[in-house]
Amino acid sequence: MSWNSLLENAYVPYSEAAKACIVESDKGNFFAGVRIENISYPVTISSLQAACSICLSEGETPIRVFLPLQIDADQLSYWKDEFDLEIIKTDEPPLDKLTSCFKEEPEDFSSQEELKNLINRAVTPNSDFPVSAILFVEGGYFEGVNVEVSDWSMGLCAERVAIAKAKAAGISKFKRMDVHTLKGEFSSPCGACRQVVTEMMPYHELSLYHADGSLSKHLSADLLPFSFKTSSLKK
Repeated sequence: MSWNSLLENAYVPYSEAAKACIVESDKGNFFAGVRIENISYPVTISSLQAACSICLSEGETPIRVFLPLQIDADQLSYWKDEFDLEIIKTDEPPLDKLTSCFKEEPEDFSSQEELKNLINRAVTPNSDFPVSAILFVEGGYFEGVNVEVSDWSMGLCAERVAIAKAKAAGISKFKRMDVHTLKGEFSSPCGACRQVVTEMMPYHELSLYHADGSLSKHLSADLLPFSFKTSSLKK
């Protein structure tokens, strides 16, 4: 069993250097992460950042990480120190043990209620500003909550956690996204999330459930006007 199937899920149109990893949690679950590049390089998500954030968003703690033998992992020293991770370099990843983050959408599904329940899983020791997001795909959805760690720049927002789950699962065709916050006058993706959302789903509907109970709907492209186009840098 090789890394190839997981590496194929990475989004690397600029470097063409696919990276992937698998994180095992303290509860014995396994979460995959893949590199997700962005035309704005600083908001590129490393495979290890994705996998650890996905694990934390599920209410679990990373304890070890599986990495390909011949591929270096970005941000390895930070995440290793942050959670005292055991590092296992192997050509035989535990792909058969991966935990699926995909959820089927039932007929009576209420996005607003699901977002309200989901927001309790947010990991916000620094900001105390929990956010939840649901990314809808064909037949179901992926959940996301914001995840904060000791280095503010290493955390991921709810929108990007949901996208990271979908990309690791090999899904690239997205339908829409819903977002909810408990605080603030207006529930809206931050600048970094707008950049990632615009690249991953440029003309899709975003439903924003605000703290006061109101709802507004927007086209993702409208959240980042005059944006730099991905096609400009693709090889």
